[in-house]
Amino acid sequence: MNDDTLTLGRAKKSVEQFVAERDWQKFHSPKNLSMNIAAEAAELMEFFLWVESADSMSKLDEKRREIEDEVADILMGLLNFCNACNIDLGGAFLAKLESTKKKYPIDKVKGRAVKYTDI
Repeated sequence: MNDDTLTLGRAKKSVEQFVAERDWQKFHSPKNLSMNIAAEAAELMEFFLWVESADSMSKLDEKRREIEDEVADILMGLLNFCNACNIDLGGAFLAKLESTKKKYPIDKVKGRAVKYTDI
């Protein structure tokens, strides 16, 4: 399995089964799961703390396996959150992408790092 073959639905089912087999649903409130996502994201950020932006690709190459583990933890947490909260992640993503396209029209932001309120 890889990005081209694993669907969101299958990934969500895999996480759901993992949680059910361990009887962990009772611990999976939106509060706890959102905090888990934030904690895992912070662990990813830690690899790049005090690294200059220009050197962050070198850090990625150096610590790729550990960084991939953290990215997977973030995704697992997000899928867990969506399962517990009955969120259609694919639908939410596509809706957000469309609204973001409207906030950031190509003709106004191409090649520029600006917030939508500043364009």
